[in-house]
Amino acid sequence: MRILRKYTNRRLYDTSRSCYVTLEDVKQLVLSGEKFQVQDSKTGNDLTRNILLQIISEQEAEGHGTLLTNQVLQQLIRFYGDSMQGMMSQYLEQSIAAFLEHQDRIREQMQTMMGAANPLTMMGRFADQNMAVWNMFAPRGSEATEEEQTADASAKTEATQETAKTGDSTKAASSSKSSKT
Repeated sequence: MRILRKYTNRRLYDTSRSCYVTLEDVKQLVLSGEKFQVQDSKTGNDLTRNILLQIISEQEAEGHGTLLTNQVLQQLIRFYGDSMQGMMSQYLEQSIAAFLEHQDRIREQMQTMMGAANPLTMMGRFADQNMAVWNMFAPRGSEATEEEQTADASAKTEATQETAKTGDSTKAASSSKSSKT
């Protein structure tokens, strides 16, 4: 576990790296999942909670989206001193742990819901439905697949060419009969 010492000048000192760190560095420790503890340099008291609350406060103030709305904060304050305070903290820890466990699935479900509500997706579905209805009432030729249409066109071209060849040979035979007579 990394130990960070907080000095009276409010600076944090990382004892494992032998350098001063900022709150942003502490935030990166949290994001990377590294275990650490912040201790008061004189008393050795654990100040980790205070530093974490300070990071949360700065995140909320910077406009990164409010996670703790006024209503949530007021409700949390009401639990302090209440007989249910211990249960509430356990409930919050377990709820957040469960949310994190299922975060990927929740994210997929949200994307699916957003995709379903996307106007372009909806228009695409309507277009597909309209084409299906159109194809139900269209004559057989327009229902044919591209391959069938290509095959039909090739067959017609070949028939036309055969007719042309047959017509040419018929003309040639007629003209040779005419020249013989």
